[in-house]
Amino acid sequence: MVEMSGRSLVSVLLVFFLSLLVPSEAEPVDPRSHELRSFGVGDPRKAAASRRGDKMRPEDVGLSSDLLFFKSRNAVNRAPRITYSTVYKCNNFSMCIFFLPPTAVIPLHNHPGMTVFSKLLVGSMHIKSYDWVDPVIISTDSKPSSQLRLAKLVVDSEFTAPCNTCILYPTSGGNMHTFRAMTPCAVLDVLGPPYSKEDDRDCTYYHDHPYSSFSDYDSAQQGKYDHLRWLEEIDIPKNLKMDGVEYLGPQILDD
Repeated sequence: MVEMSGRSLVSVLLVFFLSLLVPSEAEPVDPRSHELRSFGVGDPRKAAASRRGDKMRPEDVGLSSDLLFFKSRNAVNRAPRITYSTVYKCNNFSMCIFFLPPTAVIPLHNHPGMTVFSKLLVGSMHIKSYDWVDPVIISTDSKPSSQLRLAKLVVDSEFTAPCNTCILYPTSGGNMHTFRAMTPCAVLDVLGPPYSKEDDRDCTYYHDHPYSSFSDYDSAQQGKYDHLRWLEEIDIPKNLKMDGVEYLGPQILDD
């Protein structure tokens, strides 16, 4: 643990999210309602959250490019292992850092009823994200065992640190996303509320299919549907390997 005089920036960020995402005693909330101090795209607190996240640097959480987490030590043809460290966790939100060696992939997954603040601290990665099409559209051509639901592409780009904080919401901003590391990467994620099977917020993984695979349309209008994909719910990918390690960054002071 790194000793610092005064309160570290990660502690300041933590205190801010405690005030943002944790309900006070005067406003009790049923955690199953998925409405734990949630806020929408137009909420002014979004800008405040983004400003604080944008200030975060790798050294603020004790990172350097020499960390072994960033080195791919896997045998040829095996998926690189991803490492994560939990900075802080309570019933209302969690703060984690994910370390991805080159070519590592976090498969397409969702964040049910959650608001997520994501900050790329180190490296370059490709991010692809989707939101569900509203109203719900289910493919009539899909098999009953693998129902397909229509989604729209939100982001399909490469990002390089330092870059701004990304915020996704329960129904917008790219709630379902996948990461592919182009170089060694570190990502700070704040999830509010966190995943919880008991509260019906389990993580679901998906495979995306081109719109044309399960749709009949005029090929002359193909460009009109380029942003649409059919998402198929799948089991946890067998090659997804994640190892948890102790957080060794600056001390967390939340009092």
